[in-house]
Amino acid sequence: MSDEAVIVAARRTPIGTRGRALASVDVGQLAAPVLRAVRADAEAVAGRRLAIADVVLGNCMGPGGNPARVAALAAGLGVEVPGATVDRQCGSGLAAVLDAAAAIRAGDDRPRLAGGVESASTAPVRSVDGVRYDRAPFTPQGWPDPDMVRAAEDLAAADGISKERQDAHAARSHRRARDARDAGRFAAELVPVAGLTADDSVGVAERVLSRLPVLFDGGTLTAGTSTRISDGAAAVAVVPRRLVGHAPGLTMRGHAVVGCDPALPGVGAAPAVRAAVDAAGIDLRDVAAFEIVEAFAAQSLAVLGRLGIDDDDPRVCADGGALALGHPWGASGAVSVVRLFARLVRAGAPAGTLGVAAASVGGGMGVAAVFEVVR
Repeated sequence: MSDEAVIVAARRTPIGTRGRALASVDVGQLAAPVLRAVRADAEAVAGRRLAIADVVLGNCMGPGGNPARVAALAAGLGVEVPGATVDRQCGSGLAAVLDAAAAIRAGDDRPRLAGGVESASTAPVRSVDGVRYDRAPFTPQGWPDPDMVRAAEDLAAADGISKERQDAHAARSHRRARDARDAGRFAAELVPVAGLTADDSVGVAERVLSRLPVLFDGGTLTAGTSTRISDGAAAVAVVPRRLVGHAPGLTMRGHAVVGCDPALPGVGAAPAVRAAVDAAGIDLRDVAAFEIVEAFAAQSLAVLGRLGIDDDDPRVCADGGALALGHPWGASGAVSVVRLFARLVRAGAPAGTLGVAAASVGGGMGVAAVFEVVR
């Protein structure tokens, strides 16, 4: 018999820009302290020791060798706890959470830890026939497969998104993240790693963003409206309701993974959100909080436009998004769930409050989920 899957704990590392504070920390070392912390939190909620059935982590560019299993062992979870690594690119961390919840809902009612991890700083150099390449192709030969920066520039042109709108969007993300940090709203979710206790790229001034040069001749993107390549990890504890009673948490109401035109991969979150909302039987107006991965300001604005959501809607990334915090690819989708947990569960939102986490994915995909507060 299936049981309701409830997220009762959610943590993340501070997010570090590639080559900076977390530059020497590999994926196992990044994820291990987060796994330990989220398990301890979940056991405090349950009031008992929890036998973890599996660790499922998203990862895009790591060394292989199943980083989830490596991290589970490094975290001291025990040799009996297996691990599985998911690669759905920028949606990997969210996809891992969905997989963990689906296993419980399908009848395997044992707790799981799920999330994502990325160490861009320690990612191995790849080559084919001695020729280095930065990433594997997202599509087969003969299909569009743009670099993600180029794809964001093309999307800005296709949607007529000006540099000024992008600058304003990025500035808003930094301002919201700075306010959240200063108010202590990140404190309960953070697990310090390698001496880093806070996200290292929050708070760029609006006047600085507006002065940055464009990346392409005649284009609109700048370094300030493109998220930083980052290192970080995030995880949640997904537990059967029977083990935690009426403890506060998030349960999944609906989810979706969709495909879209690989020439404009940045829009994938929009149809994914619509499909997840339809699956949940709700309306976008019912959603109190959105966490949509901001890979680029143009990409984020294009998604919001397709959803009919205003640029500055206070429900969207209310404490700043990836433009301010950074974008550790395989972890970013899980960071979105951690942020929803903080904004809804820790902040005391009443039972029934809805939140959405979503990401656009390289190769032309999108992943999204609707979560509901339970108490």
